[in-house]
Amino acid sequence: MTNFISVQLKKASEVDLAKPLCKFIQQSYPGGDAQAEHCRAAEELSKLRKSALGRPLDKHESALETLLRYYDQLCSIEPKFPFSENQVCVTFTWKDAFDKGSLFGGSAKLALASLGYEKTCVLFNCGALASQIAAEQNLDNDEGLKAAAKHYQFASGAFQHIKDTVLSALNREPTVDISPDTVGTLSLIMLAQAQEVFFLKATRDKMKDAIIAKLANQAADYYGDAYKQCQYKDTLPKEVFPVLAAKHCIMQANAEYHQSIVAKQQKKFGEEIGRLQHAADLVKTVASRYDEYINVKDLVDKINRALTAAKKDNDFIYHDRVPDLKDLESIGKASLVKSTPVVVPLSQKFTDLFEKMVPLQVQQSVSVYNQRKADLVNRSIAQMREATNLANGVLASLNLPAAIEDVSGDSVPQSILNKSKSVIEQGGIQTVDQLIKDLPELLQRNKEILDESLRLLDEEETTDNDLRTKFKERWQRTPSNELYKPLRAEGANYQNILSKAVQADGQVKERYQSHRDTIALLCKPESELNAAIPSANPAKTLQGSEVVNVLRTLLANLDEVKKEREQLENDLKSVNFDMTSKFLTALAQDGAINEEAISVTELDRIYGSYTQKVQESLKKQEELLKNIQNAHQEFSKMKQSNNESNLREEVLKNLAVANDNFVELVANLKEGTKFYNELTELLLKFQNKCSDIVFARKTERDELLKDLQQSIAREPSAPSIPLPTYQTTAAGGSKPAASSTPTPAPRTMVGTKPQPPARPPPPVISAASSSSSTSAPAGTAAAPAAAPAPTPGASAPTANAAPSQAQGPPYPTYPGYPGYCQMPMPMGYNPYMYGQYNLPYAPSPVFQNPGQAPYPPPQQPGYPFPQQPYYPQQ
Repeated sequence: MTNFISVQLKKASEVDLAKPLCKFIQQSYPGGDAQAEHCRAAEELSKLRKSALGRPLDKHESALETLLRYYDQLCSIEPKFPFSENQVCVTFTWKDAFDKGSLFGGSAKLALASLGYEKTCVLFNCGALASQIAAEQNLDNDEGLKAAAKHYQFASGAFQHIKDTVLSALNREPTVDISPDTVGTLSLIMLAQAQEVFFLKATRDKMKDAIIAKLANQAADYYGDAYKQCQYKDTLPKEVFPVLAAKHCIMQANAEYHQSIVAKQQKKFGEEIGRLQHAADLVKTVASRYDEYINVKDLVDKINRALTAAKKDNDFIYHDRVPDLKDLESIGKASLVKSTPVVVPLSQKFTDLFEKMVPLQVQQSVSVYNQRKADLVNRSIAQMREATNLANGVLASLNLPAAIEDVSGDSVPQSILNKSKSVIEQGGIQTVDQLIKDLPELLQRNKEILDESLRLLDEEETTDNDLRTKFKERWQRTPSNELYKPLRAEGANYQNILSKAVQADGQVKERYQSHRDTIALLCKPESELNAAIPSANPAKTLQGSEVVNVLRTLLANLDEVKKEREQLENDLKSVNFDMTSKFLTALAQDGAINEEAISVTELDRIYGSYTQKVQESLKKQEELLKNIQNAHQEFSKMKQSNNESNLREEVLKNLAVANDNFVELVANLKEGTKFYNELTELLLKFQNKCSDIVFARKTERDELLKDLQQSIAREPSAPSIPLPTYQTTAAGGSKPAASSTPTPAPRTMVGTKPQPPARPPPPVISAASSSSSTSAPAGTAAAPAAAPAPTPGASAPTANAAPSQAQGPPYPTYPGYPGYCQMPMPMGYNPYMYGQYNLPYAPSPVFQNPGQAPYPPPQQPGYPFPQQPYYPQQ
């Protein structure tokens, strides 16, 4: 009687998890021991999947433990890897557990690039394997009963969890086996079987009959609910329905049986008989309808014996009235089972392979924090550099410090010599020319990478649109134009960056051309530089004046501010603080991360003092420049001016400006070169993302095309072509009933057999013999008596007519052998009257063919009657 329902496992296609996970790790984490450790963990995860899904699993606890560990590991990596179609794209393919498939189409399956889909299918297998392990338990001992009840309740909880989460996890219609209706029914079936196990344990422990009756009644209620849920749905295997119906009746019969014992103990003998009669009717129904699924002979015998004894005692002793079934008091219910909730980790031996990897939410928060930090640092550095350029521009326009250093009027000022030396040491004009020459090559390389990436997306999207147009609603996958929106936006951003870079390159080149000659002059030796600077009257009288001393002091203070600013810039760049621990703490405490509030607070704490120093430096420079300009005005009034001195001062100003432009140009060009090289790395990553998703989409496309071909193959073919009239009309002119089964063609026999000679013409049937033939016993298949005998030279119109029914197996036919299929009995032949040899044989018009008669044996001498025809046996 203890026939339990177990669920078949889903089958998964092989997937290499290590490769895409390692690629993401290498792109997202810096090289070193941590990266290598994460890659080893990815390889271990791939091995764990093969152990859990890549081989047949035994119905044992160890196999279930492997599945549970893999499920726990999937749950642990879900917040750490961005599994999606356009990031870490891994396509998981699973077959329907209940779909047997067809000869040409194969079984139904679904492929999705979703970790939630993989988790759902793995949890389904956990529940299915738990049901199989429970069904294998020995229910004759307490250990087996406890293990079976535990596994059934776990399976019920697993299927219930799938019912609650599958639609949100997949974001599309699932296969039938993991649809909410199906797994909801499976959860209820597992719960009913767990309740039945508790009923068996209570029976084994000989608990009170009232308790046993309530346990059985609750189990019957569970089985009845499960049967109602799947009664009109063709989702579960067909053998499940009769088992559920039988179990409902059996559990109800057990409840009535044990409640009848309670009634007997309470001296309610009529109720006892009524309940036993109801139990007997229930098991009788099971025995008559579901005997091939569940054997209830022992239960039937037990109930019938109790019913017979109860009736005998009531008839002779008690004479209690037997109430109607509707008047019987309902039996109570007692549920001892509940679905085990799915709480990760499910495995007691689980260890997180990626324990040291921070969750994806923390990674994203750290990335946003780093961007905020970079913006703050870059903004502060930009303010200081802009201030420095402003100071250099003001000094160059005032010809400082060259104006107060120009003592003789015919030699190069020391500040100009220092600037010339610095330019020559940095490579001079050749360095600028080489850097400008390299920029177009770097730009072209980046453009080619970006164009190739976008071309891959364009080609795949075009193919997807063509197939969507061809298959219409059958092409059920995310459209490429929607899927590629983030990548398209990223590509547009890169194109915008390159456009701005091209504009910046043009501005740098234009600026270089306007100052190229002066920079080239700075690169010349001191003698040539001195010759290129016009001479003028010396201003020796100003060297000891107070205004010159003031200018020297102010310029020295400004130089000190510049040096402090350079040191402050280095300090800003060198500050580093790992926010991972902060975000992990916030995630653990609140379950979420308020990145903006945490980042702003920490940035103010770390960089507050530096930003304050930057503002102080800017303010100090502003005061110094104001004082320098005032002092220079007094210096200019005291200084004798003429055309030669003005021309000399203009050249010295241009040399100072050329030096500033050279420094700025080299810095800009080096920064541009660095920018292009870094952009190349980003574009290569972008290209890898595009190629990966295009490859994954191509694989998915091939799988979907294969599935479509199989589904088309499973579809019913077009209506059969009607046969010609001469093949469908019987001998009598009546048309046979249409048959959906086509008639197979006879096989062609290889080789030949000896052909028997032609049979002599049959004798003419007389009226007397015809009348005697009609008196043959019932059951004899006689040929139509009205059929005229064929005359020599005339063709029988019905000889080649097709039989009116579909033929059976195509037995070989050859001349003289009509075959077994629907071979009529000879007219007048009675197998029970061996002495009737005087009835002639009338050949059947259906099988008669000229020249295809059996070979008659020779007549025996003295035998007065003709021999029966000889039919060769195959």
